[in-house]
Amino acid sequence: MRIVITGGAGFIGSNLARTLSEHPEITQIRVIDNLSTGSKENLLGLDVHFIEGDIQDAALLDQAFHGADAIVHLAALPSVPRSVKDPLASHHANATGTLQVLEAARRAGNLHVIAASSSSVYGANPRLLKHEDLTTAPMSPYAVTKLATEAYLGAYHHSYGLPVLPFRFFNVYGPGQRADHPYAAVIPKWISATLTGQPVTVHGDGTQARDFTYVGTACRVLKDALLRRVVEPRPVNLAFGTRLALLDLIPAIEAATGFRARREHIATRVGDVLHSQADGTRLRALFPTAEPVPIREGLMATVDWLGTSIAGAHRQRVH
Repeated sequence: MRIVITGGAGFIGSNLARTLSEHPEITQIRVIDNLSTGSKENLLGLDVHFIEGDIQDAALLDQAFHGADAIVHLAALPSVPRSVKDPLASHHANATGTLQVLEAARRAGNLHVIAASSSSVYGANPRLLKHEDLTTAPMSPYAVTKLATEAYLGAYHHSYGLPVLPFRFFNVYGPGQRADHPYAAVIPKWISATLTGQPVTVHGDGTQARDFTYVGTACRVLKDALLRRVVEPRPVNLAFGTRLALLDLIPAIEAATGFRARREHIATRVGDVLHSQADGTRLRALFPTAEPVPIREGLMATVDWLGTSIAGAHRQRVH
């Protein structure tokens, strides 16, 4: 089985490449990445065919998709704040980029396409739990681009018979997620700050909650979807309803690191969703054996990975 991963040098993509490389049915892994947010270092030691380029290059996609069996489309410009700052860049990379991938998949013989959407599409809809049939209410340009991504997958399934599966990711975290850039996700950012004695910056009062999903769990579901060729044109939440308030995340990080976090509250970010918690009913129907990694276990693995690149800081031990 030959798999193409767009955005495969990024956080989730490189973890997926590692997961797939351990399975004997996967005979070839091709990675497309323009390295705007990913890094070739993430793929060190993996037997992958790396293609440097952009998903908006139709000829490059045709070359990469030739002879493939399935595509996992993860390439995107992530981050809500980034999209607020530059909405056109997010639209071109995420919405137009997805359209290019789907067209190339169609030209290659209607390949199976699994793609990443986001829980951010629920936006201002206050209802918990978030089930996939809720009205979407995007609060940021990024959320709009992800809604376009999953809508295009559904449209190509119904218009052209393309076998598709759009996943709504919920706050994926774990080893390989960088903390050293302006749009870093909350878990690596806070772990890094705690390990180095820097303040943990909390946007707003910290009562906002997230449904954190360990990257290994997400990759195992993606692998299962590929091997069983799971097709579902409706979006599927890839999360398990494990809601955690950010204020409760801080002591969990302190326990995982062994160091005390210094808190600093700052202004609420534009486009931030207040509460996020998945209804996993559809996920469990399609993937009945999928089980989440507990937050404590996931944080420990993330701390171990981040800690290898963080040293020499003065830290205050939790007593």
